[in-house]
Amino acid sequence: MKILFYLGLGALVLFEFLKIYFIMPFPGSQQWDSIDFAYFLHSYRWMFRIASLILILVGTPSAISKKRKWVPVLCLLTTLGMTAIFNLKMAADAMFKEPKQLSFHTRESFEESDSTLVVAIENKGEAKAYPIRYLVYHHQVRDTLAGKPVMVTYCSVCRTGRVFLPFVEGKPEQFRLVGMDHFNAMFEDLGTGSWWQQATGEAITGEFKGKKLDEIESIQLTAGAFFKAYPQGTIMAANPNFLSKYDTLGKFEKGKSESKLTGTDPFSWNEKSWVIGVDLKAGAKAYDWNMLLETESIRDRVGDQDILILLNKDTQSFVAFEIPSDTKTHLWKGDTLYLDSAAYSFTGKSLKPNQSDLKRLKAYQEFWHSWRTFHPETVGPNLK
Repeated sequence: MKILFYLGLGALVLFEFLKIYFIMPFPGSQQWDSIDFAYFLHSYRWMFRIASLILILVGTPSAISKKRKWVPVLCLLTTLGMTAIFNLKMAADAMFKEPKQLSFHTRESFEESDSTLVVAIENKGEAKAYPIRYLVYHHQVRDTLAGKPVMVTYCSVCRTGRVFLPFVEGKPEQFRLVGMDHFNAMFEDLGTGSWWQQATGEAITGEFKGKKLDEIESIQLTAGAFFKAYPQGTIMAANPNFLSKYDTLGKFEKGKSESKLTGTDPFSWNEKSWVIGVDLKAGAKAYDWNMLLETESIRDRVGDQDILILLNKDTQSFVAFEIPSDTKTHLWKGDTLYLDSAAYSFTGKSLKPNQSDLKRLKAYQEFWHSWRTFHPETVGPNLK
């Protein structure tokens, strides 16, 4: 019966490892379509644990009846230690904590560099921005905008920033970071335990599989460009409890991370190359970031939409618009966009009172491997 003791210990360690292996960036784990198996292990985790515990208890009398009693004791302590590490140290929500309280800087109190990259949102005259160097650690920040709850998310392995309304079937929901799938962060809703993809806002397994969170339009700007566009806006301040966790030098946002998972390839159309992905009526399309750096603007026609992508002179802020199809010329000069004789600000605000603002499009800067994975139908003007 002694064999049952060691079989139970081995089964428990193997289960706890596999439970995190398929949803964390271990070698090989993110290339497989294993999300349903990972969810099965997660959903029935207590059954696996109880079964292992039964084997351990049944085999314990035989295991400790031998002379070398320290051997089973050492194996048991090692198993408990590894189980604790897998669940308390290596679990996603144990490694990356969500801030419980937020504070914000105005233009006057903001002391970071104007080149700090932020994810910005605006509604009903209220504008807020969240530094990517903080989001990279937190993955999720819960806040309110114009009185409504918002869920600001970021995945550094995909370089994807998304902002969602945290409601499922009209009801407010809480989410926790549970792991990743195909290198993209996943969140678990506390109501049903369904797993939601960060890049798309879609539930990919569980009771809500196939449902999507409503996304709020967001734009990537430098802090300087944000305050210029929204002088009364505010930027999230660093949480003093997590200062040691933040990318204070902004290496990631500048493409200088040395990590294999979050590092940037300076060349075009490689796995870790930057692209601008745009969601359009006719489908998704990707544009080379290096091309945008060279040209500062990219005009294209996709289906029945004429679009224009602009790069700010800070070479980090960008925005995409739908422009009138009869536009003959566009000129991006200084901080002003000219469409024929019409003039607009960088964020698409009309500079003439009798002229409508431009319609902004959902556009994202992210790694090519991410956009291609989650938009498999995407096309690009100069793909390999």
